[in-house]
Amino acid sequence: MTLHDHDLTLRPITGPDEIDLFNRLPYVLNGEIAKDLREGRRRPEWLWLALRGDRVVARAAWWSRAGDEHPFLMDTFDIDGAGAVADGVRLVETALAELVAPGTNPPDYLRFVPGDWRDHPAVRRGVELRMGALESLGAELFVERLRLEWRPGTPLPEPAGRLAFRQPRDAGELIDLMTLVLDDTLDAHSREELTRMTARQAAEEQYRDELERYASPHEWWQVATLPDGEPVGFVIPAHNGYNPIIAYIGVLPAHRGRGYVDEVLATGTRLLADEGVPRIRASTDVANVPMAEAFARAGYVTFERQLDMVWR
Repeated sequence: MTLHDHDLTLRPITGPDEIDLFNRLPYVLNGEIAKDLREGRRRPEWLWLALRGDRVVARAAWWSRAGDEHPFLMDTFDIDGAGAVADGVRLVETALAELVAPGTNPPDYLRFVPGDWRDHPAVRRGVELRMGALESLGAELFVERLRLEWRPGTPLPEPAGRLAFRQPRDAGELIDLMTLVLDDTLDAHSREELTRMTARQAAEEQYRDELERYASPHEWWQVATLPDGEPVGFVIPAHNGYNPIIAYIGVLPAHRGRGYVDEVLATGTRLLADEGVPRIRASTDVANVPMAEAFARAGYVTFERQLDMVWR
């Protein structure tokens, strides 16, 4: 679809030949666009441009897991300064009319920003312009998250010896443990899911839609137990197609507050580090202070933040 409104043109890209055009506005994900198209995480009809002549005044892009029919996230939205805000609003409004079925909420919007984005007026102004544009279309900030990274050479705590580790016996055991750790969770997305479904349903959905689909070895997954075999928690090291990650970590409610999370996280991190990876990524909500502190003790540093906006 191409829409012409006086000298404003709104359209998706025609294909890989227009990636350079799409990438005229800077963003940290620009280097991933071509690979995502090749590997099926994006489609040309999900990458939209607002053009005034040859000038890109706004752009928006959506992403999915490879093979999905519909976009899962809106992860790119850029406007060429304050004068292009209205063009950006028109672009997203037009694209959503094509991409989202009537009566359904658009995919969440996710944006990576510098860790100190509030401290730099120009950066903060850009963030607020984009957020304001999307707020005019009904979106609102849902949560701010820390993006964390462990780098080779960073010391890891030595095993305390209190826990043993093994692979999950099967999917059912891991889903059982995932269900238990949702009790009193501090994760905003999980808390929202629990308003719509049971903890078991949320665990099954996350296992099916995320964990099971990682192509990295499931043998990396580890359940932490006491010496008598009683499960204490688990950690899911993985590779998400971009980076090695700590995909999920949890300590069961009955065992929280005893420092077990440090040994569980160190084990997952060490497993990936032993693979010779160049970095390990993780994320947690800003408000999840205990988890953020655990990552800090393990040597993870905040290299960016992530802003999640949703449509209600």
